[in-house]
Amino acid sequence: MNYRFMRLIVFFDLPVATSAERREYARFRKFLIKSGFVMMQESVYSKIILNNTAGDALKENVRKNRVKGGIIQMLTVTEKQFAAIEYVTGEKHTDIIDSDERFVLI
Repeated sequence: MNYRFMRLIVFFDLPVATSAERREYARFRKFLIKSGFVMMQESVYSKIILNNTAGDALKENVRKNRVKGGIIQMLTVTEKQFAAIEYVTGEKHTDIIDSDERFVLI
C-alpha cells in the first residue's frame, strides 16, 4: 500500500466579546484538540491525515462542529509542503511529537 501523508490546517478567528461567544470558542477549540489537532500558533491548528479521503471526512466533522460567528478556514497540504514551512521569527517547538512516526496503522 502506498500512503500519502497530508496535513489539514484549520485557521479560525472567532468572536469572544460575550460569555456565550467565549463558550463557543472554547467548545470549538476543545473539539479540535479531542480530534487530534495540534496547535501551531494561536487559532491555527494542524493534524496529520492519511490521504484525501480521510481529509474529506475530517473536514466534514469540522464543518459539523463550526461556530456560527467568526471565520473558520481549512487548508490541506502534503507533508512535504508542510515540512517546508519557513520560520521567519520564533522556532519550532520540539516538545510535541507531531509527525507520521507516531501514526499507527492497524
